[in-house]
Amino acid sequence: MPFHPGVGWQLQCAVCSFPLSKLSLIPSAQRLLISASLLTLFPRLLLFMSETMRESKQPSVLTPLESFLALHLGIWLAAVAVALVLNIPPTPATDLPEEKNVATMYHPLLGPITVAANITAFLSYNTRNVGTLSWLVFVGSAVIGLWGLWTIVFGSSSLVSKTTGADKRTSSFLFGNRSAASVQKKQWRKGQKKMQQST
Repeated sequence: MPFHPGVGWQLQCAVCSFPLSKLSLIPSAQRLLISASLLTLFPRLLLFMSETMRESKQPSVLTPLESFLALHLGIWLAAVAVALVLNIPPTPATDLPEEKNVATMYHPLLGPITVAANITAFLSYNTRNVGTLSWLVFVGSAVIGLWGLWTIVFGSSSLVSKTTGADKRTSSFLFGNRSAASVQKKQWRKGQKKMQQST
């Protein structure tokens, strides 16, 4: 499944390697979204569907574990459905210009998974009736969510300076590297000052 910058993942059929189109991904996203909404909004529907005819007419209730798992599975299914819809290529990959900035492109799942992980972490932090499972889900989801937020905020920083063209990953700290970005920026500023003084 190749990733094309600016387009997203280009899904292909496993048998004939034919690219899957918008028409085949939207029904999958709809099914996932329907399942997610049923799990999050109506979790007792699971109990109704799994219940057989009982002799006692007592109303059955979901356990806290079942409702916790239904809610969080629904959130993750909704995130996958949103990722499917948002990452459908608008045009075929052959019509795209080649000069896209690859440094600012994120992974297609980064946004939906980050949002789902942060929501899951918040909800599991505030859930106390399932024991240590809520704490374990909170820690795992918080790590994924915070890492995703960090990647969104700081992941697109350019590795090459726009003003000097120097590589920002180099440093002149220990060995006095003359090709470091900080050294080249100082030289560039000196050149700019000389040009201003001469005019």
